[in-house]
This record gives sequence, C-alpha cells and structure tokens, in this order.
Amino acid sequence: MNQKVKIFADGADKAAILDLYAKPWISGFTTNPTLMRKAGIRDYEAFARDILSAIPDRPISLEVFADDFCEMERQAHIIRSWADNVYVKIPVTNTRREPSLDLICRLSHSGIKINVTAILTLAQVRDVTQSLAGGAPSCVSVFAGRIADTGIDPMPLMMAAVEMVRTYPNMELIWASPRELLNVVQADQIGCHIITVTNDILKKLDLLGRDLVDYSLDTVKMFYDDACKSGFTL
Repeated sequence: MNQKVKIFADGADKAAILDLYAKPWISGFTTNPTLMRKAGIRDYEAFARDILSAIPDRPISLEVFADDFCEMERQAHIIRSWADNVYVKIPVTNTRREPSLDLICRLSHSGIKINVTAILTLAQVRDVTQSLAGGAPSCVSVFAGRIADTGIDPMPLMMAAVEMVRTYPNMELIWASPRELLNVVQADQIGCHIITVTNDILKKLDLLGRDLVDYSLDTVKMFYDDACKSGFTL
C-alpha cells in the first residue's frame, strides 16, 4: 500500500471489523444505520460500545439516527461520551431538507468531533466547511459513488472539494461510497484525505498494480476451469 489516502473500513459486521483492525493500513472505521440494519444490529449502544472497547486507538464514526435537530444534538452528546476516538456522524440535512449547519457548528465548537455525512454538492461542502471552521477535528464526507450513480463524473467535484477543505486545518475530506477499487487510486491522486471502503472492495486491494497480461491469463484460466467443473460438452 503506497497510497497516501487513508483507508477507513465501512461496515457493521463485528468479526470483519476486528479482523480489519489487525491490519495496520486500516486507519479508521465508519458505519451507519443502514449498514447496522443489514448486519442485524438491534441494540445500537451495545454494538457501539463493544466495538469501541475493542478499538480504542483509531477513529470510529457513529451516526445519530434522529430527524429532529434537538434529538440529534442529545444523541450526539451521548455518543461522544462513549470514547475519545468517536466522531459523531451528522447528516447534512434532515428528511425535511432543513440544513444541519447550525447544529454541526454548535457541536463542533463545543469540542465534539463531527463527521458530516451524505454530502453530494459543492454548495453543501462550502456551507459545511464554513460551519465547522475553527471547531474540533472534523470530517466532510462527500458521497462520490452516489454522484457517479447519477451519471455524473465525481472527479471534478471531488477535486474542487479537496481545495475547499484544504483551507481549514481542522478538517479532512472523505471520499465516501466508492464503487470500485479505481476510486481508491483516484482519491489518492487528487489528495483526498480519507476514503471509506466496504469489504467487497477491500478484498480487491491486492490487485493494485497487478500485471494486466498475467491478470488476463488468470481470467482465461478461470473460464476454462469453470467450464471443466460444469462438465460442459457439445
């Protein structure tokens, strides 16, 4: 791993998280309510405290799950109290399209480390960075993969976001929701601080720099072996 971009594992499976914790090139961890639901988590606090007790020395982002800003704030203070390495994830808006800027400003300037999540536009990046300026260490999480899902190349936006965040020493930019291993290379090339990576993409990391001729041969062998195992005849 020669990349400068920090890799944060994204998931909610305890066994996988602890396995990845043993790998020094995993710099942190993130999760969210959707990943936790997919993993069958029913007790939020018990799961979070369990992971935090096992991983005391790398940043872990845990998300609030309210839609009301007062309740988000209450939850943020509770989550922050569980460990010093916690970043509290706050969505950039609530479900009513109301920006969370006042909340993240208040939380950040009270000393809570914030990860602002679900950002998809440069206007959101601009507003969020201004709200976090001068506060606690924070992350600005841009969902580049979801931008790409709409048919828009996320690279120009992410490059502009890098420049926006560079102005603020207390912030790091996250390339969130990557769709392929190439995104790790792209995030590194543009100077993005962090990329969150799910297990399915992490499994491909050993392919970085692979000789394409050898990879072609392996692909041919795979097709041949599977045809043989299937017993195909004509």
